[in-house]
Amino acid sequence: MNQIKNIAVYCGSSPGLDPYYMTAAYELGEYLGSNQIGLVYGGASVGLMGAVANGCLSKNGSVTGVLPKFLKKKEIEHAGLGQLILVESMHERKLKMFDLSDAFVVLPGGLGTMEEFFEVITWSQLGLHQKPIIIFNWLGFYNPLLTLMQNRVTSGFFKK
Repeated sequence: MNQIKNIAVYCGSSPGLDPYYMTAAYELGEYLGSNQIGLVYGGASVGLMGAVANGCLSKNGSVTGVLPKFLKKKEIEHAGLGQLILVESMHERKLKMFDLSDAFVVLPGGLGTMEEFFEVITWSQLGLHQKPIIIFNWLGFYNPLLTLMQNRVTSGFFKK
């Protein structure tokens, strides 16, 4: 496997209800910055997105945001990034994040986070890439998803 230079982090633009989610996202960003691993993420300054970016920036890490133009105000673009790439659509955002990244980390989030995760895991299953995909299951957040996926394996719809 090639060296991991940039990691795409998929996560919510919301902070969630438990403050631990924000703390953990910030600490992940710090880890990336401290280890000279570039962060590629959705470009927002709010929620878990803002926390992971701020953590990385606090350690002088490289942060690249990829934000569709129509979300500039809704997700409140992060003004302190080394690079903010504005794109036209969500499809373009996902492809750009994929192209810039050597691995993927999935933090808690909503439908957008799930959609991004399912796309990269589907591409992996189809053999379109062999990049690592990591689900951070903080506080058991992804336990129901993991149960659902295991059910697909035992039912013969997913490969183990």
